[in-house]
Amino acid sequence: MPPFDAIIIGGSFAGLSAALQIARARRPVLVIDAGRPRNRFAAASHGFFTQDGSNPLAMIAAAREQLLRYPNARLIEGEATAVTGGDGDFAVTTNAGDVFHARKLVLAYGVSDRLPDVPGLAERWGKTVLHCPYCHGFEFAGRRLAVLQTHPMASHQALLVSDWGPLTLLLNGGAMPDAETAAKLAARGVVIEPAAVTGLRGEGEALDAALLADGRALPVDALYVGPDPHHNSDLAERLGCTMDDTPLGPVIRTDERKLTTVAGVFAAGDIARAPHNATFASADGVAAGVFLHQSLVFEPLAA
Repeated sequence: MPPFDAIIIGGSFAGLSAALQIARARRPVLVIDAGRPRNRFAAASHGFFTQDGSNPLAMIAAAREQLLRYPNARLIEGEATAVTGGDGDFAVTTNAGDVFHARKLVLAYGVSDRLPDVPGLAERWGKTVLHCPYCHGFEFAGRRLAVLQTHPMASHQALLVSDWGPLTLLLNGGAMPDAETAAKLAARGVVIEPAAVTGLRGEGEALDAALLADGRALPVDALYVGPDPHHNSDLAERLGCTMDDTPLGPVIRTDERKLTTVAGVFAAGDIARAPHNATFASADGVAAGVFLHQSLVFEPLAA
């Protein structure tokens, strides 16, 4: 019998939430975490039940501490580089060369954001260059907002974000919206700016203007962009998990129990759902942990 009932690959909001359910079910569980949570660039996480405004890294540290109070839980720093075996006995190899065995897996290794190549954008990511208005919109309410067109959903994002303040849709030299979309944007008071964006201006991480190719400086206090989410690992593909395309990029297909199309492999968080935020990720992890535990109980009885 493998020493662990479950290995969780990824130890952020989804992975730690899954591990906590399994640990509380008195099952041996291992979390392998590379230490690169997606929201590490933000000083505060908003909209999370009882934790509104808390630092996300502090939230993760507290969750780790609480998990490790359970004697059957273990956490190691590292990256899972390979998985062999199958349901009942998976072997997970880390970048340190260690191999750990478990009956079940949860993939929760998250995504990284590929950002537009605009000078001044990356260093402001998570501060004044943002993605989710529900996470960071209130802090810039009523100020000068803009959405940078980087993907087909930019107009949708502009229509939404305009609820937080006066907004400009920066086409960045791209195509104009169709007539129907333009009418909706006008109805919401969104201004369309067609010029290409050559950079961002502001003191330190602050933002006061988007610099345009024709020499103008458009006043902006916060810029919303739709990043290109990139999975932090290709383990799901190598395991043979089916992927689905979404407007936010590929996600691992799961059923209502967070079980993938590969027996014994569950997935949770941003790699397995759209849309994304910390609360969704944590809830996904809870579901994965609960249903993984139930599979450990009921599958042997059905054999």
